[in-house]
Amino acid sequence: MTPQPDEPSCDERVRPWLDELGLPGLVDIHTHFLPQRVLDKVWAYFDAAGTHYGMDWPVHYRYDESTRLRVLGELGVTAFAPLVYPHKPGMAGWLTDWAVEFGRRTPGAVPTATMYPEPDVADYLAGALDAGARCVKVHIQVGGFDPRDPLLDKAWGMLAESAVPVVVHCGHGPLPGEHTGLDVFAEVLRRHPRLVAVLAHAGMPEYDVALRLAERYPRVHLDTTMVGADFTERFAPLPPDWSSRLVGLADRVVLGSDFPNIPYPYAEQLAAIAGWAAADDRLGRDFLRSVLHDAPARLLGL
Repeated sequence: MTPQPDEPSCDERVRPWLDELGLPGLVDIHTHFLPQRVLDKVWAYFDAAGTHYGMDWPVHYRYDESTRLRVLGELGVTAFAPLVYPHKPGMAGWLTDWAVEFGRRTPGAVPTATMYPEPDVADYLAGALDAGARCVKVHIQVGGFDPRDPLLDKAWGMLAESAVPVVVHCGHGPLPGEHTGLDVFAEVLRRHPRLVAVLAHAGMPEYDVALRLAERYPRVHLDTTMVGADFTERFAPLPPDWSSRLVGLADRVVLGSDFPNIPYPYAEQLAAIAGWAAADDRLGRDFLRSVLHDAPARLLGL
């Protein structure tokens, strides 16, 4: 077996590392680009993370939009899903319009959408899919809604039928919400078993439940966002058998980062993934190529 190259120790080492792996670049299914006034509020929330989470959360890539796009390119990210999400009714439609337009005009980005339980959700989601949206974000914690709400049923069905992936933040991390918990989202999957669901943050901290859902539903994927980083290992450590459990799901683990809002360099996420690949001989380079490029590219229709 060809040994895998050493994990990237810093952002400057990412491109050489990708070259050693023979990868054309990274495909990141979980990044965030938002209208500036919305992003400012998100960053203000992270500025007060000590109050919200009991720990600091310095946004590592706190730059203007053009600089953030340049940084992604320098890291070797050749394609990415810029995800948006509402926190109240009446936001999801215009955020979706913005995300579709952003994805169309931005090199490397794909058009995305979001949704919220409201009477017109199926209408604006159908419009986004018709306009080429390739990924949908649902943030149950921030939105504070029940994913089983009957208002969402037609939308879930539309996504299951279209096979457009939906990145769902449904776990309890970093803080539980009124309707978070993978047991809650499991009810959506029971009703829509063909849903191409990407469990954001691999269901953090309910990793074992996320793995079992992926084992049960062949269209359920796990994204790597913040998983295994030193920052999150402090409050949501991975189970000791994590790497071995990934063997049977190797083609359904996809790169996600939370760029730009992560409190550490991008390379730390890649180093964590490289560590999983090195921990089990059944993973290795093939797993890295799949996670970092092939599997997310397939989901995004690239």
